[in-house]
Amino acid sequence: MFAITYRKIFLAIATVVMAGSALIVLTLGLKPGIDFTGGSLTEVVYTEAPAQSAIEEGLAPLELGGISVRETIADDGRAGYIIRTRDLTDDERTSLDESISSVGSEADIIRYTSIGPVIGQELKDKAGWAVFGVVSIIVLYVAFAFAGIGTPVSSWVYGMITILVLVHDVLVPTAVMSLLGYFIGTEVDVLFVMAVLAVLGYSVNDTIVVFDRVRENLKLNRTEHRKKHTEPGGLVREEVTYTLTKPYDEIVGSAVSETMARSINTSLTTLLALLALYFFGGATTQTFTLMLLVGVIAGTYSSICIASPLVVTYALRKAAVEKKK
Repeated sequence: MFAITYRKIFLAIATVVMAGSALIVLTLGLKPGIDFTGGSLTEVVYTEAPAQSAIEEGLAPLELGGISVRETIADDGRAGYIIRTRDLTDDERTSLDESISSVGSEADIIRYTSIGPVIGQELKDKAGWAVFGVVSIIVLYVAFAFAGIGTPVSSWVYGMITILVLVHDVLVPTAVMSLLGYFIGTEVDVLFVMAVLAVLGYSVNDTIVVFDRVRENLKLNRTEHRKKHTEPGGLVREEVTYTLTKPYDEIVGSAVSETMARSINTSLTTLLALLALYFFGGATTQTFTLMLLVGVIAGTYSSICIASPLVVTYALRKAAVEKKK
């Protein structure tokens, strides 16, 4: 199987991608939406949208704090602006509405959202705990599901490699969001967290399918050895060990080959649905859909070209160390 034969190349690519993605996220950061920071968001569209500078000049006398204005396109094709401010009182909101309606032609305020700072912090905390909880459950599940494999890689190794793969699959779309936030002001909100959780679920499913086939192939390609030991006091214990009838890397390569068509076909059908949602869905779901698109592509690559090659690399290095002893 090419993924195992050329594992060093694929793992090198993954390392570069992860390092680059981490550097982007750490350097540029993410642009949090009002779901996490609190504040008010107003979206207005016009028949003939004014210049952004006209909007900013009209809002300046209101003294609403750090005002952020960025261009947007509504679902019906009309151009407009998304205006972010601190949390507003009723009078301040009225003044804001009057100001943005006084410039341009036929202003239409299509969305207004206000979230207090306490609720924003609460949402941020809950989002963090949700991601942590999902990852913890995945680790426990993988360790339990693959318990007893033992030859030549322990179940916890499969669990740790699964987590490393998940980091790759989440880090790549997060880096894309970081770039979009830096260049066009795309913000992360609760939908971003939902997309992260969806990517985690999709990716771990793809990886577990491959690992499960590895487990089945190991059972079919091993010889069982039983040896009895008599302990002091006359207690007889039976020790069961296994030896593989094929090289471990060959067994894993066969598992990848047997599941690759399924993984690619599943991903392609998922991508077709996501592409339809991205191009024909509303503007409010485009960021969510883009995260899923990038996450599915990253997850498909990692399940084939990262997870199994990592397991084989670990097994070969473990065997080399034991041979030197």
